[in-house]
Amino acid sequence: MIRAGIVGGTGYTGVELLRILALHPNVEVAVVTSRADAGMRVDALYPSLRGVIDVVFSTPDIDALADCDVVFFATPNGTAMLMAKALLERKVKVIDLSADFRLKDTKEWEKWYGMEHACPELLAEAVYGLPEVNREEIKKTRLLACPGCYPTSVQLGFLPLLEKGLVDTKHLIADVKSGVSGAGRKAELAYLMSETGESFKAYAASGHRHLPEITQGLKMAAGESVNLTFVPHLIPMIRGIHATLYTQLSHTETSLNNLQALYEQRYADELFVDVLPSGSHPDTRNVKGSNKCQISIHQPQGGQMIVILSVIDNLVKGAAGQAVQNMNLMFSFPEDQGLKMLALYP
Repeated sequence: MIRAGIVGGTGYTGVELLRILALHPNVEVAVVTSRADAGMRVDALYPSLRGVIDVVFSTPDIDALADCDVVFFATPNGTAMLMAKALLERKVKVIDLSADFRLKDTKEWEKWYGMEHACPELLAEAVYGLPEVNREEIKKTRLLACPGCYPTSVQLGFLPLLEKGLVDTKHLIADVKSGVSGAGRKAELAYLMSETGESFKAYAASGHRHLPEITQGLKMAAGESVNLTFVPHLIPMIRGIHATLYTQLSHTETSLNNLQALYEQRYADELFVDVLPSGSHPDTRNVKGSNKCQISIHQPQGGQMIVILSVIDNLVKGAAGQAVQNMNLMFSFPEDQGLKMLALYP
């Protein structure tokens, strides 16, 4: 049994961590922090956790958190980097769900996140927590950078093609839609359901801060630089991400059957990636509440253009579920422990 702390336990990602860890057989949730709700019982704010979480919100305190074996940061960007070093010095493993440790280039991080990095010396040590790529490194790390939701869906969709050098790396397109929970739990006009309902829009079309994270991962898979056009969209649903990915084959003789076999083989041993039968169109509702990514591959009119469809729940495989998957690897638990949740339907 390990003791876990959660810094930032009142946001959507934080409460999703609580939902998953509450029933994990090898985890005791020992500390949950919230400056705004310190002193309140967690299950008073979230009655869905009554009977399974018996913790009171507290203010973030290094000494209290240092009594944990692992600390999750479900916080805005710029928070984890202020506390990670002190916790690591106290032998606590850190899993950061924000972007503080995802990029290896300090200047690139500061450019996209608009602040000075507090501990750039830790960026080289941090392991990027996409288990389907970095499983062995994840098992050995003490500092884990959990991928973003957009980057998870896009990378899992493109990886098999890039790893085999089958596509033109200079013309990759990711057209990705997200539910409103991806913006976090905050009262902001643009994300109210009355504002987003019956509407659909792109945003950050000139450049989204997840772009360098995605290209960093795709470059590693391809073994060369990539050129990605990434446009996110906001759609009027609560959970879910749907990535429609476009690329062109480098070899015209590659058939759809061969591509289907490639994806099935690449993800055959992955517990949380489900390659659907040829011709399928994955639906976000079929992964809602689960840690699954569902993928399908299409070749319109049998031409050189390939379309990959990739769906995840942004709060689970795109955040809290993937964080727990990484925790399991870091502590030598079965990788799917606490994550054997079926999707909610309808």
